[in-house]
Amino acid sequence: MRFATDTGGTFTDLVVEEDDGTITLHKAATTPSDPVAGVLDALRVAADARGLTLADLLARGDSFIHGTTHAINAIIQGRTARTALIVTAGHRDMLLFREGGRAEPFNHAHAYPQPYVPRALTFEVPERIMAGGKVLTALDEAATEQVLEAIAQADVEAIAVALLWSTVNPVHENRIGAMIAARFPGTPFSLSHSVNPTLREFRRASSAAIDASLKPLMGAYLGSLEARLAEAGFAGRVMVLTSAGGMVDAREVAAQPISAINSGPSMAPVAGRHYALREGGFDNAIIADTGGTTYDISIIADGRVAMTRDLWIGEPYRGHLAGYPSVEVKSVGAGGGSIARVDASGLLHVGPQSAGAMPGPVCYQRGGTLPTVTDACVVLGYLDPDFFLGGKMQLDAEGARRAIEEHIAAPLGVSIEEAAWSIVDLATEAMVQAIQDLVVNQGIDPARAVLIGGGGAAGLNSTFIARRLGCPRLLIPETGAAMSAAGAMMSDITAEFAATVHSNTARFDSDAVGAAVAGLAARAAQFIARSGRPGETHFIAEARYEGQAWEIDVPLPNTDFASDRAIADFRKRFEAEHLRLFTIVDPASDIELIGLRARVQCSARDGASDFRLAMHQAERREAGTREVYFAGSGWCSTAVWRLEAIGPDLKIDGPAIIESDFTTIVVDPASCFWRSAPGAILIEERSQ
Repeated sequence: MRFATDTGGTFTDLVVEEDDGTITLHKAATTPSDPVAGVLDALRVAADARGLTLADLLARGDSFIHGTTHAINAIIQGRTARTALIVTAGHRDMLLFREGGRAEPFNHAHAYPQPYVPRALTFEVPERIMAGGKVLTALDEAATEQVLEAIAQADVEAIAVALLWSTVNPVHENRIGAMIAARFPGTPFSLSHSVNPTLREFRRASSAAIDASLKPLMGAYLGSLEARLAEAGFAGRVMVLTSAGGMVDAREVAAQPISAINSGPSMAPVAGRHYALREGGFDNAIIADTGGTTYDISIIADGRVAMTRDLWIGEPYRGHLAGYPSVEVKSVGAGGGSIARVDASGLLHVGPQSAGAMPGPVCYQRGGTLPTVTDACVVLGYLDPDFFLGGKMQLDAEGARRAIEEHIAAPLGVSIEEAAWSIVDLATEAMVQAIQDLVVNQGIDPARAVLIGGGGAAGLNSTFIARRLGCPRLLIPETGAAMSAAGAMMSDITAEFAATVHSNTARFDSDAVGAAVAGLAARAAQFIARSGRPGETHFIAEARYEGQAWEIDVPLPNTDFASDRAIADFRKRFEAEHLRLFTIVDPASDIELIGLRARVQCSARDGASDFRLAMHQAERREAGTREVYFAGSGWCSTAVWRLEAIGPDLKIDGPAIIESDFTTIVVDPASCFWRSAPGAILIEERSQ
């Protein structure tokens, strides 16, 4: 038995995989002050559903997979450790000057962003290594000792080191690391060449600083998770999801916590790719994961999960650049808990502020007083107050109506229903705009892609989103309500290793590139051995046209560059990828190889699994009807279907409401739906 959890802003999702390969879903409220408590609560819900004690359930498990936003929340909320940064003399302002770029070039109303580590805690050491790896100025150890003494007086809790060209020759960074360990036993530190061996100094320094600042917090958090699971009766392996769409042992994440910044959201596209292929062989898909706090969007292009090294914490150019390999996920502040308000000018706004888990929407009856998207859906009849979470939670419909009337309908001078629809409509528009921004960057035509809705609130407005995007089909998997946790079940044990090596197709240094490949292969083999699972390694080249500012990733099925034919094949692969991304190639220009990466994947499970939801966990309910409000149609008598009661391939016209214990799917009058043989709900526009 395996467990996978995803801690969201409102609910903690749990997926349990039985020994026969079937899975069950469970939810519990997230506890913001103690996320581990929410995880244990979800496990108790699963135990109760089986008539077991928590200890008995955990005793059956052999692995526990955890997705968490604890790291990124700590950065956003300013709860990271007080960190010092050591740099090469003359480069104290790396984090201050950044890389340049502005989201709005002519908007000077925003203050220039502050560096992640303040200048007062940035210290210079005399040393210099050249781009080829030669030591120009040896590390001045006496001066370094004085720097460490100044750091001791600054009362810091972690230290980062980012020296020039340490990715080519890390001798000075390694020596400073040894001096830190001797001078500050037990104080965590991060070396930039180990954390993120990228060519660009700012990204490397930012990565190292973020990683070091998270080590005390994440070490304590993951240690508490492992200890409390063990106390509760779990004796298996604890894994943590990473930003790159895989998982590693919890202790490896504690040693390099920057790898888990985008932990939970990175799993939705993993699940989305699985369902896109299973439910129709779609190579292009838009994955939309709607939670209580955020709306997370990712892309599957040509069957591949879109990745990025531009992982920003906060707004691009105004936030902090992690610069770490990550599944590309765009998040906007629009979810079920997004708060609606009318400003002094009489304009309606929805989000980015969220009611979260506490106090939550007004209808949750936990003290919330401001109307949210969830409250609007209760008013419109989309949610059944008596059957939320399968009847486990009673919603206050009258409270939702009062909140919308007081805060939205009265100020706007409209009916309660019109106010509620406006809230849903505005949230929908924000989601559509976010998707359009991402698909344009990826070169995806929504008219040739399937929209996959995940998250507990996905079904409430995904039909409207698909229509506005022009997507011909909406797919909501049977595990869609917990898609990130389901993706965790499907993910592999993964790691990525990088090396900086520079060469050019006009004068290719096969020996240097071959040595870099061999070094990466050795590190990959060591990781596979540590994982205890069978694995494979895929190589990626970071390359660009000579003089080009930014490189692109080029998959390398062949890493032997000893022959002219192999180098010509590398050029062919680069130009095919460049053409896909930018629609042009430049045959007259040479190609520069900037670096190499090795991505390791080890299967986390024995045998294949269909990841089918066990439907016996919920009591069947006959279809009924209720009044539901749709813009342009008003109140409509709408059929209510229980998800597991819908037979396969039976096409049904809207309007309809499809309910399960974990989600509600709204099908408007202009659409039809059916349930596929593998169990997903498919929705498309009804033919006229």
